[in-house]
Amino acid sequence: MKLYVCGQGTSGPAAMHPCAKAGKALDEAGYTYELEKVGGYRMLPWTWRTRAADRKKIKEISGTNEVPVLVLDDGEVISDSGAIARWARENPAPGS
Repeated sequence: MKLYVCGQGTSGPAAMHPCAKAGKALDEAGYTYELEKVGGYRMLPWTWRTRAADRKKIKEISGTNEVPVLVLDDGEVISDSGAIARWARENPAPGS
């Protein structure tokens, strides 16, 4: 499984940062996952010019250029931190 996140990764308070929320939910559910950081922060004006190119792969995978995006081993794609956290709670890792 692979979790695509912004350049901040999964650090920071989960209540305030979507990528941290998704990562912490997967951690609490007992998952090991590959983490891939993508560029193109939404709130930083100097990234706006290259945002589409930086997030092209994410757009192809999920239909949106927003992260976090989780791609499961079977190819299922889950977008949005709330959906990822819900999936993690409902599907804890085997043996957790």
